Amino acid sequence: MKNKVQLITYVDRLSGGNLRSLQDLLTGPLKDVFGAVHLLPFFHTIDGVDAGFDPIDHTQVDARLGDWADVKALSQHMDVMADVIVNHMSSSSPQFLDFSELGAQSDYDGLFLTQDAVFPGGASEAELKAIYRPRPGSPFHTVTLENGERRTLWSTFTPQQIDIDVQHPKGRAYLDSILQALAASGVRMIRLDAVGYAIKKAGTNCFMMPETFDFIDAFAARARALGLEVLVEVHAHHRKQIEIAKRVDWVYDFALPPLVLHAFFFKTARCLKTWLSIRPSNAVTVLDTHDGIGIIDIGADPADRVAAPGLVPPAEVDKLVEMIHANSQGQSREATGAAASNLDLYQVNCTFFDAMGRDERRYLLARAIQFFMPGVPQVYYVGLLAGRNDMKLLASTRVGRDINRHHCTRVEVEQTLAEPVVQQLLSLIRIRNTHPAFNGSFAFDGATDQELRMRWTHGKELASLFIDFSDLRFELRFDGAAGDQSLRF
Repeated sequence: MKNKVQLITYVDRLSGGNLRSLQDLLTGPLKDVFGAVHLLPFFHTIDGVDAGFDPIDHTQVDARLGDWADVKALSQHMDVMADVIVNHMSSSSPQFLDFSELGAQSDYDGLFLTQDAVFPGGASEAELKAIYRPRPGSPFHTVTLENGERRTLWSTFTPQQIDIDVQHPKGRAYLDSILQALAASGVRMIRLDAVGYAIKKAGTNCFMMPETFDFIDAFAARARALGLEVLVEVHAHHRKQIEIAKRVDWVYDFALPPLVLHAFFFKTARCLKTWLSIRPSNAVTVLDTHDGIGIIDIGADPADRVAAPGLVPPAEVDKLVEMIHANSQGQSREATGAAASNLDLYQVNCTFFDAMGRDERRYLLARAIQFFMPGVPQVYYVGLLAGRNDMKLLASTRVGRDINRHHCTRVEVEQTLAEPVVQQLLSLIRIRNTHPAFNGSFAFDGATDQELRMRWTHGKELASLFIDFSDLRFELRFDGAAGDQSLRF
């Protein structure tokens, strides 16, 4: 990956159109702002039950967005990242429809994971309770296939997202076909979506086990052989992220968003500095994504809260969530947990700007912290525009995460890009992309728990950020051969 800020976006929800209109935006009003773009699922089809994360055909571009030639054209201007949805595929896929029609006689028998495949003798109540769940309810649902056979299928997320057996030859062949399609079309980076759930084994919690790491190793090796860098997406205890980082090219820093909120809310850098001292440096840093603000990433491991405490004490985690709800005037509460369908148990659904109470100064300081963290920064399209919660979309779909998945028109984007807070963010991004200090060495300190000082040095080039969270005094400086510059918000 280039050491430049990346954009993460849905093709149509930022450009108001398709791949070509997105390219026009990125090479026009946003020219030279981003070094790469992560295109959220653009496969056939983008409007299933999970906004493209339930692909009918993972090797086909949704015709409303364009085709593979359009992806390749975009890759001529900047690096492109795409998702490989490892764990599941749509119940409307040609493979599943064939399986439903023919059952055991289908060429795809074995591709879809059944309860019997993991628990051939049946699962006990204790074994079922042990399975790690991102959402409430059973991971299984029993269906009657078109040919009359009854199968109990594994569906980690929704009944329309059928888990595949990634260890079966047909599962491996399916995933390899996706890698080949992406590599052939100019994609240079992939994100492994939902990979933490990919391996199931009786007698375990079926999440991020040693066998999962082995699968990630093998799959990443096949991707690298095609020239693809690999980013792993897993929401889990922070020690898991540290372990994952040793095995792949890149890992998300999902602990950063709630830790930054914690620093501003509680007026202390204590927990953030603890994370800085142990976190992996091969991280893609985020403050917001198409999903919610992860809470599990800073909390204790549910499997053993004593031996594996969190980065933030439990009482403060609970208060942090309540403060997000308060800052968003209760809007995030309407989109989180049992209040909305397609829910995640460990995330708060809210735009990051609203989570910070729409305080522009604090928001820009939060972005400065993100850009100073070791790794490659990634900015979500809603966050780029300092976006507000989309309550109309939430009311329409009742899908909690849609509160942070606004559909922008091109006119709306161009108008918002002119707003002062967005202009200041764009300036900060451009400095992060071009200042030589960020190619050097990193250090951090702080005389008190309330203070955080972050520095990048490369020869005589220096970039430094100081924040006192007790009163929000700050200094943001960039010094070097091109002259000295101090930013104020």
